Amino acid sequence: MVAEGGMVVVREFDPRRDCRVVEELERRCEVGPCGKLSLFTDLLGDPICRVRHSPAYLMLVAEMVVGKEDREEREIVGMIRGCIKTVTCGKKLSRNGKNSKDSTKHLPVYTKLAYILGLRVSPSHRRTGIGFKLVRRMEEWFRENGAEYSYIATENDNQPSVKLFTNKCGYSKFRAPSILVQPVFAHRVPITKRVTIIKLTPSDAESLYRRRFSTTEFFPRDIDSVLNNKLNLGTFVAVPYGTYSTESWRGSERFLANQPESWAVLSVWNCKDVFKLEVRGASRVRKGFAKTTRLVDRAVPWLRVPSVPELFRPFGLHFLYGLGGKGPLAVKFVRALCGFAHNLAKECGCGVVATEVSNSEPLRLGIPYWKRLSCAEDLWCIKRLGEYYSDGSVGDWTKSSPGVSIFVDPREF
Repeated sequence: MVAEGGMVVVREFDPRRDCRVVEELERRCEVGPCGKLSLFTDLLGDPICRVRHSPAYLMLVAEMVVGKEDREEREIVGMIRGCIKTVTCGKKLSRNGKNSKDSTKHLPVYTKLAYILGLRVSPSHRRTGIGFKLVRRMEEWFRENGAEYSYIATENDNQPSVKLFTNKCGYSKFRAPSILVQPVFAHRVPITKRVTIIKLTPSDAESLYRRRFSTTEFFPRDIDSVLNNKLNLGTFVAVPYGTYSTESWRGSERFLANQPESWAVLSVWNCKDVFKLEVRGASRVRKGFAKTTRLVDRAVPWLRVPSVPELFRPFGLHFLYGLGGKGPLAVKFVRALCGFAHNLAKECGCGVVATEVSNSEPLRLGIPYWKRLSCAEDLWCIKRLGEYYSDGSVGDWTKSSPGVSIFVDPREF
């Protein structure tokens, strides 16, 4: 491909020579998980760390080559990350499901799914076809590795990105979940004493998720790898006070066989050790107001002032995923778990806690967040790459109706 001023070559990322340049490109593009937050840097000089925990991953860079072979100059002007995993795309009725008393009468239908993230093109080289070339090369790798679908997430109002994928690359709008972001205050969030919160072991958490949530869209088949990852800080279950305790808990199997009327669950992922964010473009007045709220909150924490943390410098976050539960009090139990997660993030020095849920998720009513920091529609676009299915058939997933919930993989946030 020849662009204005030279030829563009797409190649695999080389950590030995590309880290510093790619990190600088990431800063200049100022893109983060939602439009209000900008990615500051991947930590440890490892730009590929955001996909390294996936089963299969690749990072490509676009390099502008100017001049002749004996005097050529090379400049990295774009990059893209991609990963592949197996997820739930639907469900089917088990053979004995109609007569079974077990609530899990449906079985998940899996597909091999690819995910594109971190597409960046230098501001001075946009609208020259570099982004399109990067996407096409990444899709070639997806197909070579048997991916059946590819999807991306972008802000709904990011028109250049939406047009690239929907108009030029053949993607269609698929789901529009919300990213909900809550600041971490200087004071601890009180948690009702009517709820007991129990931390599960990774194997116990896996059992709970597979039994209750394996038919949820985008549920990762390798959930055990997620839960055993060093970045996973734990899975926590909220139950009514007096029904269970850490000492009386006998595992998820017994719990699900004799559930309380209401309960809730979530897991916490440590993004703080992977990348950092910062809010840019704030006025001095806004920064001064934020600082004042922090000073008041620290001086009189019993007032529980909703203080604004230092978001105008690089800060870390914890991501909440695997939210679920049942019963008339499940929303209140989710709120208690979010308070627990807030206090954990405070102890770890994070600036915010974030989660991503379907717009139709009933439990989102229990998730505290600030609208100014959140993203109402994180648009997911999808493309069918293959005509085959690895486990059962749901037809063309790209044309399916959305379910009530989605399972957001923390490795891709």
